Amino acid sequence: MKLSRLAALSSSLLLAATAALMGAAPASAASEAASTDYVALGDSYSSGVGAGSYDSASGNCKRSTKAYPRLWAAAHSPSTFAFTACSGARTGDVTASQLGPLNTGTDLVSITIGGNDAGFSDVMTTCVLQSESSCLSRINQARAYVDTTLPGKLDQVYSAIRGKAPAARVVVLGYPRFYKLNGTCTAGLSETERKAINDASDYLNNATAKRAADHGFTFASVVGSFTGHEICSGSAWLHSVNWLNIGDSYHPTAAGQSGGYLPPFSSAA
Repeated sequence: MKLSRLAALSSSLLLAATAALMGAAPASAASEAASTDYVALGDSYSSGVGAGSYDSASGNCKRSTKAYPRLWAAAHSPSTFAFTACSGARTGDVTASQLGPLNTGTDLVSITIGGNDAGFSDVMTTCVLQSESSCLSRINQARAYVDTTLPGKLDQVYSAIRGKAPAARVVVLGYPRFYKLNGTCTAGLSETERKAINDASDYLNNATAKRAADHGFTFASVVGSFTGHEICSGSAWLHSVNWLNIGDSYHPTAAGQSGGYLPPFSSAA
């Protein structure tokens, strides 16, 4: 009888200890996030263009309350949060006007950058309005830029970030593939053009990932999370050409921010 009571007591104590540990884990994670100083940098894919609900104080930068940096901050309540990402930003814009909040106490940085340097907007305009041959030619020009010029510009941005925030975890996010091939689209670009655009996005992501790794940063791909939600998928998380609001074109919707960008960033942060 005494042995059975002792066994029951030991079992109860073990269960209580396990429950206490399980209960402490979320609290510990919450405490860690609450002590985080987070700065969100980058271009329109980080500011949230296409997601709507823009902060009027952000002006033409179009920082959305539905952008993944704000969603992460709302979920984790960091001790400080600075959101300087801006629509249309190139690498030089980040170094010139976005790095102010970074300091030696910064713990976490996120950034998307490089698409505007590589001429993404002009690529899409050419492909939509001109011939297939013109589209493919412009894509090849962008790929050449990614080979010859972009790596050095990314190095400048990444070095500047590390110089101002030497202890920060820096998460560099990529860009999605834009089209589901052989999907629901029956007009517009040819399949050849769509595949070339997807391949160019992969090309940019690969170059960006290499530069990020060389600086000790984490690269978070969003290709997987957007798979099944590309343009022509029937369940797109990306705007196609929007003639009424042309700036939204080829940018993530609110669902693209919450479902396409937030999960990869949360996993890497």
